[in-house]
Amino acid sequence: MKYVFLVSHGELAHGMHTALTMFAGENRDDILSVGLKNGMGADAFAEEVKKCLSVTGSDDEILLFADLVGGSPLTTAANVVAEMGLLDRTVMCGGMNLPLVLSAVVMKDDTDTEELIQSLLPEAKDAIRRFQISGEEPEEEI
Repeated sequence: MKYVFLVSHGELAHGMHTALTMFAGENRDDILSVGLKNGMGADAFAEEVKKCLSVTGSDDEILLFADLVGGSPLTTAANVVAEMGLLDRTVMCGGMNLPLVLSAVVMKDDTDTEELIQSLLPEAKDAIRRFQISGEEPEEEI
């Protein structure tokens, strides 16, 4: 199985997880999430990550998405992944957004992992655009 594992500061990972269930279905065992709570130490967060990843099997892959490259959730999760011997089966990306993780969930089972990541990253960047509403009323045609 390929797991999508979301880590973040605060509740972002859990919020993304909830949003994913709205699009991809509830009761998905292949989506995991952990948030670094305010005041939580790195050791406590590492334990949460270990607990979350304990469901993975020896043949499973992990697509780890984090809110910030170099942030504590990603670096701590990366250390735990390495300690658990999962590094060779894990791909990590920072700067997650909903289009990125939704596409990962939808496409992960039908696409090679490296190919998947190569297609997801440009798609995630392209999903960020300015949204502008014009104040002008459209002219009515006669």
